[in-house]
Amino acid sequence: MSQTPAKATIYDVAERAGVSISTVSLAVNTPHRVRTETRERIVAAAAALGYRMTSDGRSGVSRIAVAAPYTSYPTYLRRMAGMLRRARSAAVDLVPYDLDSAASATAPLLESLPARADVAGLIMMGVPLGGAALRASRAARLPLAFVDIVRPARSGASSVLVDDLAGGRMLGAHLRELGHRRVAFVHEVQRSQGYVSAGMLRADGMTEQLQLLPVASAGPDRVEADALRSAVAKGVTAFVANHDRLAAAVLKAVSGTPELADTTVTGYDDGELAEALQLTTVRQPFEETGRVALESVLERIADPSRAASRTVLEPTLVVRASSRPASARPA
Repeated sequence: MSQTPAKATIYDVAERAGVSISTVSLAVNTPHRVRTETRERIVAAAAALGYRMTSDGRSGVSRIAVAAPYTSYPTYLRRMAGMLRRARSAAVDLVPYDLDSAASATAPLLESLPARADVAGLIMMGVPLGGAALRASRAARLPLAFVDIVRPARSGASSVLVDDLAGGRMLGAHLRELGHRRVAFVHEVQRSQGYVSAGMLRADGMTEQLQLLPVASAGPDRVEADALRSAVAKGVTAFVANHDRLAAAVLKAVSGTPELADTTVTGYDDGELAEALQLTTVRQPFEETGRVALESVLERIADPSRAASRTVLEPTLVVRASSRPASARPA
């Protein structure tokens, strides 16, 4: 009775090609890191042995889910870009999941893990996990990292934050130096108070320096001129938008409303949009937050006993032409 030939493994391929198994893994997952002749030798060995690594079972590859409100806030794509750069030098598959904005939800806590059974780690950006999902992640011993989310107590998750309280203080101090005392904070309505958002922290930082008047926007990139006029009638001399897309909408409304002309407008995030608009803003190290978050998950995949980490990165104030002294506003 004939026996079924043993199925070839990555070890067989490595032995036949005269390389290590890590080199075989690199040749499949990050081929640009393997010399052409070595890669061709590995491919030939795999073909001779009938060995094929599929996308659902690639040896040495960690599949990590990355969930965020990408379509609501494109800045999360910049965080993902930092992860992608880091993933070039590791056997990692990043699986994106698009979520609804936390600000628009009455109950933003995500109660089910947005991950398949074969996911080795999870990175959550901008939308908190609820108790059920946290318990599920702990039961599954799933390495978890939060980005742009204040980490719940006893979550067992790593976290990467930008110091938004400090960012608010920077903006507040800058505007106070220009003579502003009462400013409007233009932001989307946060429908749930069940979590601490970045906007809440920025507002807290500014109130240490200034009197703050909340102004609700009509969306992530829409603001009504009437709301801005009403704020100015209440003594506001500057508008601080919660992010640069919203600041762009404020600038558009200001430029089209004569009585708002020359009003100071600032944003938060920094990037090509802010530079093009000459917008004073607070620069966030987006790509760095993504890289650090992925590193933290990879470290815990490699060593499950490793403790969760907490990283806080510093923002930077970038002053441009949209900042003006309070006295520059016409009466």
